[in-house]
Amino acid sequence: MDTGAIRRLLALGAAVLAASGVLAFTATGTAQAGTASTCAGREVRTLPFRTGVTHVYKRNGYVCAVTVARHPGPTRTMSVSVQARGNRPVVDKGRYKHHAGPVTVHAGHRCVWIKGSVGRYAVSSGWILC
Repeated sequence: MDTGAIRRLLALGAAVLAASGVLAFTATGTAQAGTASTCAGREVRTLPFRTGVTHVYKRNGYVCAVTVARHPGPTRTMSVSVQARGNRPVVDKGRYKHHAGPVTVHAGHRCVWIKGSVGRYAVSSGWILC
């Protein structure tokens, strides 16, 4: 192989690598942008607190919740949990910039307990939707 062929191969490899990086970045941004609204059903409760708000949705016996920061930006500890009476809570807890969740449980006609937090502030609903 002459040096011209090697340069063409390197250029082609760099172009493929750059294109795959752009596609990966675009796909990640798209997935994160659509995550906040993935709860199906109608919003039945809004639980506001100092640093965020937890939205609760219900559809066909399923209850879904997502906690959204009032001021998205810096990464901080966030959580959301939904517990149907008689079951263990389903929790999403981690360090996020915008929101935690969504989490979904099948509650049927049972009461649910919703919790959400952003940083050191939190909300807890008590038994609701009975």
